[in-house]
Amino acid sequence: MSCLGHAHPAVVEAVRDQVGRLEYVHTGFFSNQPAEDLADVLLTDAPAGLTHAYFVSGGSEAVEAALKLARQYFVERGETGRTHFIARRQSYHGNTLGALAVGGNMARRAIYAPILMQASHVDPCFAYRFQEPGETEEEYGLRAAQSLEDEILRHPPGTVAAFLAETVVGATAGSVPPVAGYFKRIREICDRHGVLLILDEVMSGMGRCGSLHACTPEGIAPDILVVAKGLGAGFQPIGALLVAGNIIAAIRDGSGSFQHGHTYLSHPVACAAALAVQRELREGGLVARVGAMGEVLSDLLTERFGNHAHVGDIRGRGLFWSIELVEDRASKRPFDPARKLHARVKEAAMARGLLVYPMGGTIDGTVGDHVTLAPPFTVTEEELAMIVARLGEAVEAALAS
Repeated sequence: MSCLGHAHPAVVEAVRDQVGRLEYVHTGFFSNQPAEDLADVLLTDAPAGLTHAYFVSGGSEAVEAALKLARQYFVERGETGRTHFIARRQSYHGNTLGALAVGGNMARRAIYAPILMQASHVDPCFAYRFQEPGETEEEYGLRAAQSLEDEILRHPPGTVAAFLAETVVGATAGSVPPVAGYFKRIREICDRHGVLLILDEVMSGMGRCGSLHACTPEGIAPDILVVAKGLGAGFQPIGALLVAGNIIAAIRDGSGSFQHGHTYLSHPVACAAALAVQRELREGGLVARVGAMGEVLSDLLTERFGNHAHVGDIRGRGLFWSIELVEDRASKRPFDPARKLHARVKEAAMARGLLVYPMGGTIDGTVGDHVTLAPPFTVTEEELAMIVARLGEAVEAALAS
């Protein structure tokens, strides 16, 4: 979230200046310059085909809007039967009801399950856990992707609206990158069946994984791209959809407006803050810096945990890394979830002045423990060494307890 750290002077000044100029207008009546300028910046280097931006107040709102936009797109085209959404197990897309429905985080869904809309979940792309012995990465990626086509074909033709996936999986499974070729196959499947591809880069996007958009290294572009955390770096609540031109055209030439809205869409102060953040990312060379510092972090984690008896996997991209804790490294057997090892690591880390993002249920929503690191883009090599050292101490303390 706080990818630029705190109190960045350029962002503080942008917020202060915008409050003094215009603090709020309703988008039902007016646009505003910060929103227009932010859209121009984001769309200049957006994945191919994404031509319009829509600003909300956070990641959950953005996912909710993406689902509704996908539905309206098909209604405008006369494909009113497309009502079904598919996502992946061990995913997370937000805490509003629509986002929870498509999300695959079983623990967060549990008490709300009776009131969630119907959605189905297919295999994740999680090589450490689900790639079979003797199977190449390419073979595994194709097999994982095939579960999407199998699920589409399980429904009557013309009833699936969209497939939603995190490009690099966030909290639920712990910064899991896709294997090479997986998303190219996913894109082909979606195109073959007329299904929209929505990529959720709320956590992984806006430079966090070493490229401005996490999907860029995959060689594909989605129909809708969802961004949030790194968009505004925590200075103001903001999220966004970047949307393909054909979706906009269908609505523009049909009913003429998106049947959706919130009071604080395109909030001028939030957009001004995000504009300052995005200019800093681009002009300050921070995205390239994430790649370089990410290599340092990867090396430090490998040095500290590469031979650790209870660290089964070290995975991530850019400055978004996780370790998965296991009771037995050879068999990948997880710890008893009753031990809540991830929570013990969090407590021990915090006692040492380190904030980590722990999660249980890594494998299937019940078993498995991982701990995620996502330092700011401004982190130094010395600070990364300190972070890994303190994480090592916290892991040992948690295991000893």
